[in-house]
Parts: sequence; C-alpha cells; structure tokens
Amino acid sequence: MDAASHEAWPVQRLARVSHVSEAHFARSFKDAFGIPPHRYLLTRRIERAKALLRDTDTPILDIALQTGWNSLGTFGRTFRDITGESPGALRAREQAARHALECVPHCYVSAAYRPDLTTAVSEKRRQEGGDTKAPSSTQEVP
Repeated sequence: MDAASHEAWPVQRLARVSHVSEAHFARSFKDAFGIPPHRYLLTRRIERAKALLRDTDTPILDIALQTGWNSLGTFGRTFRDITGESPGALRAREQAARHALECVPHCYVSAAYRPDLTTAVSEKRRQEGGDTKAPSSTQEVP
C-alpha cells in the first residue's frame, strides 16, 4: 500500500493477497496499525500529496490524479477535511516558508508531515457540521 498508494486497495484485494478472510484481514490490520486499512491508505495518499505540493510545482489536478483520486473536487474536499486547509493554501504556506528540509532525512520529514487521521473523514465532517445525530451502525467501507 505504501509503494502504490495511488492504486485502489479494497479489503477484498488485500485479504485475497494475504489468503485470509476480509474480516480477519481488517481486524488484524487494525490491531497492527491502529487504524482501518482505508484510513491508512488515505493517510498515505495525503502524505504523498502534501510532499508533492511542498516540493514541486506540479498542478494540483495532476497531484490529485497521481495520488489516487479521480476527481479534483473529492481530492480537495478530503484534503481539507484531513489537513484543515486547501491544497492551494498548503502549497502557498509551505513554499513561502521554505527552509532547509534538504538537510533533514526524508523519513523524518515524512513522519512530521503525516496526517493524524484518528477518526473517519465522514465522522469528522459530521462532527464539524454540528450534526448531533448518532452515527449509523454501518461500517466504514474502503
């Protein structure tokens, strides 16, 4: 998933590759990483997008497509939900505050810029929207 975060990684595919049931895979993944597979994938996609926004002048649409989204609107909305700012605002802020990141090992920079996605994006949107209705009993679908 890390090496190809731009690809679709449904639990069915991961479970099939691992030769276990979907439920077992999802449960084991969450036990190992602390978050469901879909949320982990979103974290990696946003992390990659942030690096491309910070380090390149690639158009935002191209970054969205390179990091696994099929729609600029979905990318922008999800990016804003997770990071708290639009891709353009993040790029402007990061490029205005350029510093000597080249001197810092890449793994440290990646860890520092990794989004903290402890709740599902849909749950975060519901909470920010002031919706007080209890969440439905449906499970997060990757």
